[in-house]
Amino acid sequence: MSEKYTMASFFAGVGGIDLGFEETGRVETVYANEFDPYPVKTFNLNFAIEADCRDIHDVQPDDFPDVDIIAGGFPCQAFSIAGYRQGFTDEKGRGTLFFELMRLVHVKKPRIVFLENVKNLVGHDKGNTFRVILDTLKKEGYKYRYRVLNAMEYGNTPQNRERIYIAAFRDENDYEKFCFPDPIPLKKKLTDVIDFEHKVDDKYYYTKGKYKGDIYDQLEAAMDDPDTVYQWRRKYVRKNMSGVVPTLTANMGEGGHNVPLVLTHTGIRKLTAHECFNTQGFPLDFKLPSDTAESRLYKQAGNSVCVEVIHRIAENIISAMN
Repeated sequence: MSEKYTMASFFAGVGGIDLGFEETGRVETVYANEFDPYPVKTFNLNFAIEADCRDIHDVQPDDFPDVDIIAGGFPCQAFSIAGYRQGFTDEKGRGTLFFELMRLVHVKKPRIVFLENVKNLVGHDKGNTFRVILDTLKKEGYKYRYRVLNAMEYGNTPQNRERIYIAAFRDENDYEKFCFPDPIPLKKKLTDVIDFEHKVDDKYYYTKGKYKGDIYDQLEAAMDDPDTVYQWRRKYVRKNMSGVVPTLTANMGEGGHNVPLVLTHTGIRKLTAHECFNTQGFPLDFKLPSDTAESRLYKQAGNSVCVEVIHRIAENIISAMN
């Protein structure tokens, strides 16, 4: 039987990175840390372990076992185009959480460090932020490779989602043997992740008079293609010309902004929270807590990762380790 590698996951959210690695059949998450209790509830519904719901500042190296892999999609709001782009100077302290992760890496010295973040991290502060991150990995004895990958090109997932992935290796041989996956054709269709045929709960539909102003009239006039996804952008409707779901965001459940919309047989509606998880590559039977507000579930989906992109990178990492 092939050896199983162990992983500790930080900023774990609902467990998208964990799922991508565990789908290789060769990695087991033995510890996960997530500060927000709402995604922790979702994580705990779907994994054999319970996530440690503490601030990473409070986590000490002795609080979790030695592992082969430390992974983290450290908070991206500080670097995101959709956020304020304050980076390491973020007022809420989110920009410095990377260094808390590296504090634990410094002691644990895992064989692999795997990081995920928004594409804008590369160019933030004229490249200085990214340079500091790479220099920090180098000082800890890691050689790294990084690449920006789009879910629709590398994950057979119908979402236009570009993210940067960093794979860092303590072992020279692992580093030499690793390469990022090649692009693959997009075979998964919108109909594989969104139900265009059946009626869903009335709360998802846009109807005349349901919302203030002329939102419905604008939607009805603009949405004429049942084979793509639209977005309401505060004052106008935008059609995704690639025929995929536009990048899911953490705020898509708030106030109607950025919400992906579809024209179905049963009317104009927004995606359900589960459809957003489907669009991130989570399995159709992934469990969502019934007692969590839908706006929070949308946020969890928008903050998560494309599972299949993670899975393909993880396969290559495992191959290099072997």
